[in-house]
Amino acid sequence: MKTTWYLNGLSCANCALKIEAELQDHPSIERALVDPVQAKLVVWSEAAIEASMIEDIVHRHESHVEVRREALERESIPIPWLLLGSIALFIASFLLDGTWKTVFALGAYALGGHRVIPAAFRTLFTRDIFNENFLMTLATFGAIYLGEFAEAAAVMLFFETGEYFQDLAVERSKKSISALMDLRPDRARVERNGEIFDVEPSAVAVGETLLVAPGERVAIDSVVLEGNTTLDTSSMSGESMPVAVHEGSEVLSGSINRTHAVKLKTVKTYGDSALARVLDMVENASLKKAPTERFITRFARYYTPVVVAVALLLVLVPSVVFSQPFETWLYRALIFLVVSCPCALVVSIPLAFFAGIGSASAHGILIKSGSDLEMLASVEVVGLDKTGTLTEGRFALQEIRSEPGIDAQEMLELAAYAESLSTHPIAESLVKAYGEEIDHLRLSSMGEVSGAGVYAEVDGRNVRVGKSAFVGAEENLPGIHISVDGRYWGSFFIEDALKKSAPETVRQLKKMGKKLMLLSGDTPVHVEAVAEHLGIPSYHGGLLPDEKVHLIEDASKEQKVLFVGDGINDAPVLAAADVGVAMGGIGSDAAMEAADIVLISDEIDKLPLAFDISRRTKSILMQNIVFAIGIKLLVMGLGAAGFANMWLAVFADVGVALLAVLNSLRIFLQTPKNIKN
Repeated sequence: MKTTWYLNGLSCANCALKIEAELQDHPSIERALVDPVQAKLVVWSEAAIEASMIEDIVHRHESHVEVRREALERESIPIPWLLLGSIALFIASFLLDGTWKTVFALGAYALGGHRVIPAAFRTLFTRDIFNENFLMTLATFGAIYLGEFAEAAAVMLFFETGEYFQDLAVERSKKSISALMDLRPDRARVERNGEIFDVEPSAVAVGETLLVAPGERVAIDSVVLEGNTTLDTSSMSGESMPVAVHEGSEVLSGSINRTHAVKLKTVKTYGDSALARVLDMVENASLKKAPTERFITRFARYYTPVVVAVALLLVLVPSVVFSQPFETWLYRALIFLVVSCPCALVVSIPLAFFAGIGSASAHGILIKSGSDLEMLASVEVVGLDKTGTLTEGRFALQEIRSEPGIDAQEMLELAAYAESLSTHPIAESLVKAYGEEIDHLRLSSMGEVSGAGVYAEVDGRNVRVGKSAFVGAEENLPGIHISVDGRYWGSFFIEDALKKSAPETVRQLKKMGKKLMLLSGDTPVHVEAVAEHLGIPSYHGGLLPDEKVHLIEDASKEQKVLFVGDGINDAPVLAAADVGVAMGGIGSDAAMEAADIVLISDEIDKLPLAFDISRRTKSILMQNIVFAIGIKLLVMGLGAAGFANMWLAVFADVGVALLAVLNSLRIFLQTPKNIKN
């Protein structure tokens, strides 16, 4: 069974990793994952887990954390009055001399360390001795032993100040990113037996009637029962254009009613609706760790003990073996203790993935995990389905070729009248292209010859529409043909229309250096026509689902492959690709299960943006890793050589962590660049 716990007050990302590791080792627990960004713990076990057991393990690492089964409202981080008082005492110490200078410096140290020092002593009775509180306390105690009272106070103050601003930056980022996903309606207005009730969305059954006023969010997937209005679907699809709906129109939950009050009939429960499924996907995405996150977890497990061991050798070997001054090498060793916590990486890496996934979701791109986001940045080959992905999935008139002296609009009008009572998709496309209301009083003597075409009298004129031979022209000519009173008028070319976003999307993908391949079950001649029109060099038509899978598997032997499909018929190939992308699939169970990424809208133009977000995320991840590790190694090297002090060491710890956190937020805070230019 799966249980979720919220760790209210958890701010130490390194401690979160240690909590996760201890839970993983517990015999009653099959699997445990801690999300340090959302302060959430998910546990899988055969039997129910007691809250006291979770609390005991959490409190061994973070005694102040409150373990809860439900999330609390985010509160503002309180003003650190004791820290401000400590800073005042520290500044005052520089205005004094002698004993009072020492007293004020130690007072500043005690106030500044009011949280760190007690926490450090509590860890003496746990197995988690290598935590930042204990190591910072040990380092500053060493400075006091050496008589460096001002430096001890400064190190503690800088450490606490850096921690405060780091917590502030992380908390604000959590609020900003979570706001993208904070779409849950608190209440739904439901009509029951002529009365209106405000209820929890989860209490609404399938088939009930909802009332949605302008400005309100639709809570549950529904159809319009009464009225018409326009909807803002941007929070779900990322599209800014309003969508007009009327009686019978489908309405996805999460949409905002903009113009008129409407009555809706629910077609799903709240838990099965699009909004609830999207929120669940995004919120749980950070629990699925990417390769970079797993590397940082392994790195953090060994980094601190190794640095502490080097610090111990640094003080013992020169002073004991080579009879060097003990105090000199002790001070240099203390620098190692200050930079021994890997927090810069442990907190900034998950935050970068969280920001990337949140940024993508704001644009209607649902990425299931950090692993999928990271893999997306490595994709070199993009496989595309045709029907429903690059094309509309329905026939549309593309071209009219009329004979000399024949008016093309009149030709279309007569063809639409002749086809008006046929249910064939080609007939419907001609009527739709005509766009005018059909006056059936103008029609007589209508008929249809199966597999050939239709005939009718329109205003007393004999009209035939169908294959070339049926209208009296040469056999097997391409297109749909028309003759009037025995005279050949011309032909119509009707195809599955390209989506408006397809040409520009293909251009952008090619500009990004992606290799494109078109894979479709449609006839080879139609696939070739689409490929040539869009400039896709590699294409295959007439494919069965298993043949698509084989082609994707062959391509993925040498390069990372992404495949975009409709998420229903293409479920096998979506699963076979390194990254599967389903389009417009939020209402489809097959899409949600088989795909790694879901584009909520039916347009493919979000795909280049998804690549751009993944690329920027990976770039910032590498910047954080190189910057954090590089600065720490540099300061340790300078410290061992005697060219660094503890002030610089504190910057290498909390300063670098704060900068890495702020760098991670660029993924979210930066407006996605205009990749069309």
